[in-house]
Amino acid sequence: MPIVFCKICNKEFYTKQCYLKHGWGKYCSSKCQYKAQIKGKFVNCEICKKKLWRRPRQLNLSKSGKFFCSKSCQMSWKNKVLHIGENHPNWITGEFSGRGVLKRSGRKMICEFCFNSDKRVLAVHHRDHNRKNNKLTNLIWLCHNCHHLVHKYNKLI
Repeated sequence: MPIVFCKICNKEFYTKQCYLKHGWGKYCSSKCQYKAQIKGKFVNCEICKKKLWRRPRQLNLSKSGKFFCSKSCQMSWKNKVLHIGENHPNWITGEFSGRGVLKRSGRKMICEFCFNSDKRVLAVHHRDHNRKNNKLTNLIWLCHNCHHLVHKYNKLI
């Protein structure tokens, strides 16, 4: 009888020659044979970190390489990552995206000069007066009054 190694646990065992001829004799026990039939792996949900079991086909179908436990987790990831700025399907020029950039940055919504925190009167000001330059270093919150003073009378800056 030839000596072979188990494909799962790498244990040495004897098998019959006819088993090898037919492609059998790969596993040392029924327990190892069962483990070989279970394919797939555990992955974590990208948003809530919940542990998920995915089969090989599901692992291969993921274009982003990320996995989600529910449609709501998937959509919250898409809205944070894929549908922002130039990646958004309705993106045109980006002239009016400064407000979204500032909100996502986590900077407090408060006027830089008069410290007004009423969100209804806050506007985004571009320091270089170029509406297409939406870099975070170029954007500040100003109330409408301060914004008017800056543009009309070059005050405060």
